[in-house]
Amino acid sequence: MKKIFLCSIANINSGTCNEDCKFCSQSVKYRADIARYIHKPIEAIVTEARYVESKGALGFCLVTAQKGLDERTLDFVCDVATAVKKATPRLRLIACNGTASLQQLLTLKEAGIVAYNHNLETSEAFYPNICTTHSWQERYQTCLNVNTSGLKLLTGGIFGLGESHEDRLSMLRAIASLNPISVPINFYHHNDALPLAPNPLDIDEALALLKLTREMIPRADRIMVAGGRELLFQERVKEIFDYGVNSIVIGNYLTTSGCDVEHDLQMLRELHLGIATSPEDAK
Repeated sequence: MKKIFLCSIANINSGTCNEDCKFCSQSVKYRADIARYIHKPIEAIVTEARYVESKGALGFCLVTAQKGLDERTLDFVCDVATAVKKATPRLRLIACNGTASLQQLLTLKEAGIVAYNHNLETSEAFYPNICTTHSWQERYQTCLNVNTSGLKLLTGGIFGLGESHEDRLSMLRAIASLNPISVPINFYHHNDALPLAPNPLDIDEALALLKLTREMIPRADRIMVAGGRELLFQERVKEIFDYGVNSIVIGNYLTTSGCDVEHDLQMLRELHLGIATSPEDAK
């Protein structure tokens, strides 16, 4: 039986980013109508972790909203990791905190983080069209730092930002060069406060891009569909598993609502797909 790796996202610091990424409602620049807070209470994060663990999640990602780690945020993420690891030792803790130095990554590793997620988002050539406050090269260097640290690397991108097909190929080649264990694929979820046009992709185009991702990054253990899954695929969401996908995010995303967890679990049962209880299950 094919098994699916379930991951959940915890937005532990929301809507405080000063970068100008045009796809992201967490930027203060665009004044999107979202929840904004500096630090979510650790007890609330632990409660989230216990819930998703009870539903079969294996990955639990601690996400913060800023360009990269500073000393205060690093300390907070480490404190959260320690508390979550104590309460839910089965969960594999992932950090997603922007650009990070090798030493910062090693500190996270000591606190119990096992993987780091930092997406390239799009091609190097197209990146200046969606962000001007930091460079694509900084993102790539953080991924290299992750590999040096011994943490597992998760890196992917977003489809539907207005990029060309050549941009998509370039991004996938760059991701493959980093040899990630997991590739999170997002489909742009439009917010009227953001300057980008709505995602132009249709379902068939999106499925073809998932197939292309698997073909171009064959060494990755997992291809994950994350943000935009419910909005784009709608009633055809079950088809993603026929195109190389073996991991999904359950529950809510950073600033948008996801599918009801029980609905996703029922979908997997109907498809006779199991739930991975170890990373090896979903290879």
